[in-house]
Amino acid sequence: MWTILASPIAVLGGCGSSAAKPEQSSTVSDAAAGAIWISRSGCGSCHQIPGIMHASGLVGPPLIHFSQRTIIAGYLPNTRANLARWIQHPQQVAPGNAMPDAGLTDKQARDITTYLYGLK
Repeated sequence: MWTILASPIAVLGGCGSSAAKPEQSSTVSDAAAGAIWISRSGCGSCHQIPGIMHASGLVGPPLIHFSQRTIIAGYLPNTRANLARWIQHPQQVAPGNAMPDAGLTDKQARDITTYLYGLK
């Protein structure tokens, strides 16, 4: 089921100018857009992420059941705000760690956060 969400065609509801694009989504976070940003940002090259095609990396931790974890990056309490900050600026949060800055916007980081929190 989650694999379908990762497909931009399924997420966007087909072709045409009326289909919402992640860049045009509202300020409310959107798990479907988060799946697209996860794919586009290459997160799966380091992490195993359920529902994301080819997300089978072994460098970072697997992200299954992410919402049930208590900490992020070894020391941050697992809150939506901390996760969005970590996703957007991992090198500012913990300089020298293995996670690269992906150049994500606030909205993109919130969308990815929403997707990850949906992994029960």
